[in-house]
Amino acid sequence: MTPEEIRIKDKDINAFLEVFDNAKPYDEGSLSGKTIAIKDNLFFEGHKVSAGSKILENFTATYDATAIKKLKDAGAVIIGRTNMDEFAMGSSTENSAFGVTKNPYDTERVAGGSSGGSAAAVGAGLVWAALGSDTGGSIRQPAAFCGVVGLKPTYGRVSRFGLIAMSSSLDQIGPITKTVSDAEAIYNVIKGKDPMDSTTQEFPISNFQFSKKIGVPKDFVESEGVSTEVKENFAQSVEKFRSLGYEIKEIKLEHLKYSLPVYYIIMPAEVSSNLARFDGVRYGLHKDGKDSVDDYFKTRGAGFGAEVRRRIILGTYVLSAGYYDEYYGKAVEARQLITKELRALFQDVDLMLTPTAPSPAWKVEEKSKSPLEVYLEDIFTVHANISGCPAISLPSGFSGKLPLGIELTADLGREDNLFAAGKDFMGE
Repeated sequence: MTPEEIRIKDKDINAFLEVFDNAKPYDEGSLSGKTIAIKDNLFFEGHKVSAGSKILENFTATYDATAIKKLKDAGAVIIGRTNMDEFAMGSSTENSAFGVTKNPYDTERVAGGSSGGSAAAVGAGLVWAALGSDTGGSIRQPAAFCGVVGLKPTYGRVSRFGLIAMSSSLDQIGPITKTVSDAEAIYNVIKGKDPMDSTTQEFPISNFQFSKKIGVPKDFVESEGVSTEVKENFAQSVEKFRSLGYEIKEIKLEHLKYSLPVYYIIMPAEVSSNLARFDGVRYGLHKDGKDSVDDYFKTRGAGFGAEVRRRIILGTYVLSAGYYDEYYGKAVEARQLITKELRALFQDVDLMLTPTAPSPAWKVEEKSKSPLEVYLEDIFTVHANISGCPAISLPSGFSGKLPLGIELTADLGREDNLFAAGKDFMGE
């Protein structure tokens, strides 16, 4: 599809912030000629990168993110940058400073977020694949809403160098594709240790064989707030795995239910720290005040949207004197318990299966007055970021014309298990 054809087809969706007219393959390799869109928080040298925010509206990347460099070396065609929730804060791409991305299956509904533009671009058939970033489900949830595959790799498996940071201990770059095989192909290109990101590491191949055992936390899936159609689709997906020869084990995880509150303490705390650099002095938007401190307040007030300001305030609060131990310290302890519990689980089963999201895509502005309701949409995805485990969302059916997804989580470094089970489920 040519850049002009993409623009025409994208008119009603708003998946792209920019389509590159001069897009071309940089080299020959395993992804030669494949068109890939990139989320607007990844550095692509010589191109704008705004993180969906007015504060970086005209900022130009001065180097390539490691993941982008690897795509270029593999022959991929970087075709454009996609819309996103501002600084990756949101689950609907309604928080973008540049308009809402619509769901390709129903343009009255959201595409999910924060990688909504990337998921919508793939779901609408505008590109072969896209890169997103996932901090609490930001690849997997929009992939489920748009009927495509979304992979969050193990933390440290893909370099974050050149990714505009939201929450440094949770962020991970990953692919959004039409098939599991395509996700695996991109993952194999972008993974690996990088001297520019000290958190990257190689994971030795485990001796633990793939035994086709899947754990299902039934009580967690039956939680209040999970829609009937999601529960029914999930039950059908469990039966499909059973029919494919998988052993299904009902499991109970004592600490899994605390993943969401832990996430919404740790993530805003890191946001508060990471976004302090956007001060109107060195780069990005600048507003003149009566002195340097007033410059700072005016710039951030004009440049940051409501959700970003909300999370900065929350994060500053939980890190403040008198509250650090009560909130942040306890969240870190709980995170360790959740991680330990999941690592123990994967000594007994290969994978954990849940829905990806508790509901199908909602209507644009339906939840705009209820941030807490939107936060609850992350209930099935945040555990993978809290623990660092890899997880994949697979298209699993429809509610009317709206796509639904299921999620598989594996042990650290065991993306191979996700790909094996995913390809079985998708019939690849």
